[in-house]
Amino acid sequence: MSGDSLANSQALKRTPLHGLHEDLGARMVPFAGYEIPLHFALGVLAEHLHTRAAAGLFDVSHMGQIAVRSHSGEVLDAARALERLIPADILGLATGRQRYALLTSERGGIVDDLMVANLGDHLLLVVNAARKLIDAEHLRASLSGTCDIIPFEQRALMALQGPKAEAALKRLAPECVMMRFLDVRRLTIMGMECVVSRSGYTGEDGFEISTPADGAREIAEGLLEDEAVALIGLGARDSLRLEAGLCLYGSDIDETTTPVEAALTWAVPKVRRRRGSREGGFPGAATILEQLETGAQRRRVGLRPEGRAPVRAGTPLFGAEGPDEAIGGVTSGGYGPSVGAPVSMGYLPMDFCSPRTQVLAEVRGRRLPVTVSCLPFIASQHKRG
Repeated sequence: MSGDSLANSQALKRTPLHGLHEDLGARMVPFAGYEIPLHFALGVLAEHLHTRAAAGLFDVSHMGQIAVRSHSGEVLDAARALERLIPADILGLATGRQRYALLTSERGGIVDDLMVANLGDHLLLVVNAARKLIDAEHLRASLSGTCDIIPFEQRALMALQGPKAEAALKRLAPECVMMRFLDVRRLTIMGMECVVSRSGYTGEDGFEISTPADGAREIAEGLLEDEAVALIGLGARDSLRLEAGLCLYGSDIDETTTPVEAALTWAVPKVRRRRGSREGGFPGAATILEQLETGAQRRRVGLRPEGRAPVRAGTPLFGAEGPDEAIGGVTSGGYGPSVGAPVSMGYLPMDFCSPRTQVLAEVRGRRLPVTVSCLPFIASQHKRG
């Protein structure tokens, strides 16, 4: 290993489950400043299929967990403050519920996408790893006059995903069976207070479990005692979320994309739109509300390449019949093991966004047919009832 490589390796942060990953022979890779398992002994393909068939356990402790607590002690005051930065209905978020939301910029771009949970006395935000420091400073700059912004540094975060996730968690926390999609509760697991949400990033039913850092390995090993549960790495996490049509920040969305362009209009409810009771009032409202009414010039779409070769991020897209310059591009792409074919997402002008429209992807100098597809590529399996 060169001196530079050694320095870079030493600079990477480690999650509370790092020792477990090493003991189980994970192949570790750098991601968002952390050393994260790419895959374990099963390999990426088998880990993907195992999650769809049974239960996968993911270490997502690199993600940010941030509490927003109002100075008044009232969670509604924290919600009211957060709505100044987020075009979501946070005031309407009931205690014990969670919601997907977007932090937006003054230009209408996406600063980050996140989950917001109402825990009764404060709001808990789960944000992307590469953005958590930016998000915390953004929140402080805007809300510190009315709220405390508290990053939870001594917490781990695990995701238990798949059709057998409920049965696996039920052994340690029987109350989880009462939870439906996007419920969030404080549950005691192996004697430790955890915050558990019924949510995830795979399209499967499952849970995200926030634990004390010093108890994370004990809880992970407790879950792994169930033969249906296997540790899953970053590689399968990416292919699972791609099949589910879910965005990866920095690839599919960023500060250059608006919620309308990103096909995330459902994250901006009627109450925050024009003529809604709390219209606008968030960064970029003029741009976003205008696009909601008149449309954007481009949109994120699903793409199904012909043949077996994946069409990956960065691939330019061309119209099937001219012009000769690229009209769009692929932002995520790979092989979809559950679909049994390559799948991609990318941006195209609105004239090319209808399902079954054919465009061309330039791969190694050749232009290959790609068909616009509806998202997601697989049906979600969330427990809604």
